[in-house]
Amino acid sequence: MSGDFEILDPRFATYVHHNAPVERLATGFRWVEGPVWFGDAGALLFSDIPNNRIMRWIEGVGVSVYRAPSNYANGNTRDREGRLITCSHGRRAILRTEHDGAITVLADRYAGHRLNSPNDVIVKSDGSIWFTDPHYGIAFDYEGERAAQELPCNVYRLDPLSGELTVVADDFAGPNGLAFSPDESRLYIADTGAAYDADAARHIRVFDCDERGRLSGGAVFHSVSPGAADGFRCDEDGNVWTSAADGVHCLAPDGTVLGKIRIPETVSNITFGGRLRGRLFICASTSVYSVYLNRRGVQVP
Repeated sequence: MSGDFEILDPRFATYVHHNAPVERLATGFRWVEGPVWFGDAGALLFSDIPNNRIMRWIEGVGVSVYRAPSNYANGNTRDREGRLITCSHGRRAILRTEHDGAITVLADRYAGHRLNSPNDVIVKSDGSIWFTDPHYGIAFDYEGERAAQELPCNVYRLDPLSGELTVVADDFAGPNGLAFSPDESRLYIADTGAAYDADAARHIRVFDCDERGRLSGGAVFHSVSPGAADGFRCDEDGNVWTSAADGVHCLAPDGTVLGKIRIPETVSNITFGGRLRGRLFICASTSVYSVYLNRRGVQVP
């Protein structure tokens, strides 16, 4: 161990700066999720789900409210045109914030039935939008009423041209975080289990992804312990940086745990940002943290 880092493999020692400790950027939230970096604005957006708002953090300025109410936004990302893409628990939909601030519903139904509660979302280089749709948002309704589940807990792909929504994976109890490898040939998807199931298997699975967006495989890549792989991102070398109960775990492309960044709260999700995409932003329970790394993240521009 060294400061905020636990080195389990010599490779991890080259990934971290021992003179760059973990910083707490902001605190006082109820449960933070869905961090996304807007480099052109120098801003980090993230969801404070129970408080029904999206927050904005800017270096030297601090935290402000970006949108409230947010329709209980969870996961966020950017599309290839720099627009905000959001998973909305309240709307049970995937939303896009246009450059003029207008909000467009991209998907809220499949085969005539309402989506459950879109959770995490990513955008592939071809512009397709991939998202998970577990039942957590309707099982733990924030306004006191549980909504009916109309669809299985699927993983979806939204075609950028036709708007067609297709199921790419349908054998998850609770699909959650997801991320592509740098060359987009592999798709990692977390399964955090069914709500109220304390004994659910919680792991990351890995799929091969072909040029037409079809998945194959799906073997277990890694089982995070303690906690769960709620959200994760890849760096340019293909390492997976994932949330866990004790911080952020760095996994090699073969699933080996290389090291950990210790965080004093349960981590929910992460993203890379900063000028060179070498700063890791970490959403953890009631706070947002960051740490500079000697690795660059794979990000949508």
